[in-house]
Amino acid sequence: MGQPASATVARVRRHLQLALGCVWLLDAALQFQPYMFSRSFSTDTLAPTAQGNPGWVATPINWATALVSHHPVPWNFAFAITQLGLALGLFWPRTVRATLIASIPWSLGVWWVGEGLGGNLTGAASPLTGAPGAVVIYALLAVLLWPRPSPSRCRSVADASPLGRAGSRVLWLVLWGGLAYEMLLPANRSATGTLASIAGMARGEPAWLATIDRRTVAALGPHSAATAAVVAGILAATALAVCGPTTLKRAWLLLAMVFAATVWVVGEDLGGLLTGTATDPNSGPLLVLLAAAYWPVRLSRRENALHGLPARPALPVLPAGAIR
Repeated sequence: MGQPASATVARVRRHLQLALGCVWLLDAALQFQPYMFSRSFSTDTLAPTAQGNPGWVATPINWATALVSHHPVPWNFAFAITQLGLALGLFWPRTVRATLIASIPWSLGVWWVGEGLGGNLTGAASPLTGAPGAVVIYALLAVLLWPRPSPSRCRSVADASPLGRAGSRVLWLVLWGGLAYEMLLPANRSATGTLASIAGMARGEPAWLATIDRRTVAALGPHSAATAAVVAGILAATALAVCGPTTLKRAWLLLAMVFAATVWVVGEDLGGLLTGTATDPNSGPLLVLLAAAYWPVRLSRRENALHGLPARPALPVLPAGAIR
């Protein structure tokens, strides 16, 4: 029998579960937008995700697009209610486990049909515009935030997950290493690839947000390949963050959060939330939550003693009159 996960880790995990529930609630609200109940949702949002994908990926997307386009109202209502149910399930502690289990196949299905596997097989996916796809991160978080006893001392929510310390590190390495690899794809290293995708995100956005996109493209235009190389280097270093000492780990995890937040504004345009056609906030906020699951927590003195860790030394008590 392993010792229960520390109270500190359990508390942080619960906060992250509630945060994930809030994201699902946002998704449900977005799915209730008028646009989603029209045929445009299937023809302009679902159908384009099949483009550039292998046939075995595109065929189910095209089938789902045709199905939804014939009856957009009942299908979209079902989508919205499902996501609302996932949000409410995470808010109530007794249903957290069942909700996390249900969210995994739902997330993977939406990642396939709704995002075309994030475009990762098209050769044109970019970490600056949403790769690896927001919805797959919901599934990863469902695993990392699973409430369970820990068979060993744990210093982060990810360590206490079913993947354990080693498995969660592999997951982080694969995810961020994969993003670094995608950043070096020919489509992203070309003179116009990444910049064109950022410029394209400006369509339909408020003027102030579109201006940020245009100025970013103008600033990076002469240095597109160099920008891709620098971003790839940052992503590769971030992939190794979980393997370093605690202090270095916190610094790189913080950098990962800053990167995700910056890209969410510049490359992802706040996930298109202001356009009336967004289905989720895109990958930026989800990557921040993911990094938070790996953040090394500070255990209490009692928890340190329980795990046989040295407690932080107390300040010496000086005798009366020692300080003059």
